[in-house]
Amino acid sequence: MDRSVTRPADTYSPIYFLASLGAGGITVTFFMFLMFWVPHPNQPVPVFEDIATALAQGGLPLQSAIAIALIGIAVFAFLNIKSLIWNLQSLSVFKKTDSYAKLRETNAEATLLAMPLAMAMSVNAMFIVGLVFVPQLWSVVEYLFPLSLLAFAAIGVLAFRMIGAFLGRVLSKGGVFDVTAHNSFAQLLPAFSIAMVSVGFAAPAAMSTSSATVAIALMLSTFFGVAAILYTVIAATTAFASMLQHGTARESGPTLMIIVPIVTVLGIMFLRQSHGLHVAFDTHAQAGETMIFLAQLLSIQVAFLLLGGVVMMRQGYFSDFVIGSKTSPGSYALVCPAVALSVMIQFFLNKGLVAAGAVEKFGIAYWGVTGVAIVAQVVAIALVLRLNRQHFARRAVAANAVPAE
Repeated sequence: MDRSVTRPADTYSPIYFLASLGAGGITVTFFMFLMFWVPHPNQPVPVFEDIATALAQGGLPLQSAIAIALIGIAVFAFLNIKSLIWNLQSLSVFKKTDSYAKLRETNAEATLLAMPLAMAMSVNAMFIVGLVFVPQLWSVVEYLFPLSLLAFAAIGVLAFRMIGAFLGRVLSKGGVFDVTAHNSFAQLLPAFSIAMVSVGFAAPAAMSTSSATVAIALMLSTFFGVAAILYTVIAATTAFASMLQHGTARESGPTLMIIVPIVTVLGIMFLRQSHGLHVAFDTHAQAGETMIFLAQLLSIQVAFLLLGGVVMMRQGYFSDFVIGSKTSPGSYALVCPAVALSVMIQFFLNKGLVAAGAVEKFGIAYWGVTGVAIVAQVVAIALVLRLNRQHFARRAVAANAVPAE
């Protein structure tokens, strides 16, 4: 019998951009070690010089944590860019096929927004790589912020053009949007995309010493953040109504948790804006208020994690598509909630509980909460490694075999 070598990823879907997104998100989880454990008195984030000092003067536990963080950032930033390049090349080929033309005529056109989402994450990941591995970067950072704003502006315009093409098609004509196929949170992907752009815009607001740069970053991040919130509310409301009537689409089950990364991204945007307002415009936020705000965001995330977990367990999603033999590109959407939960717990602990004086930094309670964040991080890493092996490992199959449904 003739046999050929193939892999599930050879049947391309734009959802595979989430593979790049997940790797980039894990890069951020490792940066949290440096962000909250390495002293950085001269700027709001740790840079190469702070890390070098901590490695030279810190104790063995801190040195070990820094070494793990540096290796993690390097490895997953590499996977992030590698996957992004593969996806861009594959999408270019995919656009020439009949499958792409058909996708543009269905609800699945929204999956194309995974591209600007992954691109925005890659810009964030590369900024982290620069902070951590490039000496003296902070001395020229004010020249980099305008370039960062331009990069996110380009990605934001791309995202809005894609959203405009989709909404223009479905809202200008009746009957072209299949409401029965709206029974998941897949249509929240555009909201996630522009939310990622908004948090990118907010970075200069938190880090720049130029009032003009901070003001521009505040305005642009606010616009994209508000747009993401509006899109999320509308898409989630209509999708939930469809799910109540038709049940949740089985392969789209992981999208039930997409609220989790959206909340983390917007939460970080608000924190960055608050810091920028404090430094540049003398507006002060109380530590207790920040703690409650982060607790509210974390509560929303836990609620949707429970909802998604219940539905997917009832549908047998994990046994089939995660630890089983079946494959679905949508499985990569499971990485995002794990990453987002880990990052949100780190911010809730350090910017909320510790800052408000509710928990002593590096005390028993501190490490207990940190442990939960690390567990979520490990889950994300395990998912990426498992899914990459499932979808990208080549395997021999019979030439006349019927592909799985």
